[in-house]
Amino acid sequence: MPTTTSPAPVKASVQPPPPGAAAARKALFWDRIAPKYAADPIADMAGYEATLQRVQGLLSAGQEVLEIGCGTGSTALRLAPFTRRLLATDVSPGMIAIAQARLAAQPTPQLGFAVADADAPGWGQGTYDVVMAFNMLHLVSDLDHTLQLAVQALRPGGLLISKTPCIAEMNPLIPWLAIPLMRAIGKAPAVLSFEGPGLHAAIARQGMDIVSVERHGTRGKDIRLFIVARKPPEFPHSPSRLLPRPGGRGPDHFINRGNP
Repeated sequence: MPTTTSPAPVKASVQPPPPGAAAARKALFWDRIAPKYAADPIADMAGYEATLQRVQGLLSAGQEVLEIGCGTGSTALRLAPFTRRLLATDVSPGMIAIAQARLAAQPTPQLGFAVADADAPGWGQGTYDVVMAFNMLHLVSDLDHTLQLAVQALRPGGLLISKTPCIAEMNPLIPWLAIPLMRAIGKAPAVLSFEGPGLHAAIARQGMDIVSVERHGTRGKDIRLFIVARKPPEFPHSPSRLLPRPGGRGPDHFINRGNP
C-alpha cells in the first residue's frame, strides 16, 4: 500500500487549449472521439497492469509528478496515490472533462487535471521529480521538441517514464495503407513513425541516461516500448539538436492512448 500522507489537493482546471492551429486541430480531433475513447476497453489488460505495477515501483510519496497526454485520466487515478502530487494534462478539453468527472467520482487529493499541449512550453524548469508520457509520444508534432520540454521540466536526477507505440514496427500494410485511409476520412490523427531504437536514441539525444528498456505486452507482437530514463544529477549542457533525427513524420494512426 502507498504511504499515507496529507498533501494539499491539486487544483484542477479546464481551460481552452493553448493558442495555435496545431493545438486546436489536435484538440478538435480528440474532443470528437473522447466519449468513445473513454468507453473502449483496454486491449491488453495484463500488459496494462504490468506497466502500472512497474511504474508504481518507481514512484514515491514525496514526488511531484507530471503526466502529459493523460487522456481521460484512468491511469492517473491509479498512480496518483503513490505520489505527493500528480498533475495530469491533455490537449483535449473533452478528455479532461471526462477525467475530472472520474476524479469527482473517485476523490484523490494528490491528483489534479488541466488542459495543456505537450508540444508547448509551460512546464517550468526543474519543477518535477517524474514526467510520465504513456502512448502519446508518437502523437506529438516534434518528438525532439516535446522531449526537450519534458527534460527541462525535470529536476536533476528526475525520471522520464514513457510507453510508446512504435508505428514503424507494425505490418507495413497498416501504416502505409490502412492508416492513411483512416486519416483521410477523419478517423485517425497525425502520428510519427519510428522503431524502438529510434525512440531510444531520441531520448538519449536529450542528455538522458537510459535506465531500462522493456516491453510489457502479453498478446502477440508488442509494438509498445517502455523506457525509463534519468536526468543526470549534473546537467551542464543543452541537449544537442544537431544530430540526425531518426524516424520523423510518417504514416498516421490512432492508437488507444489509455493503454499504457
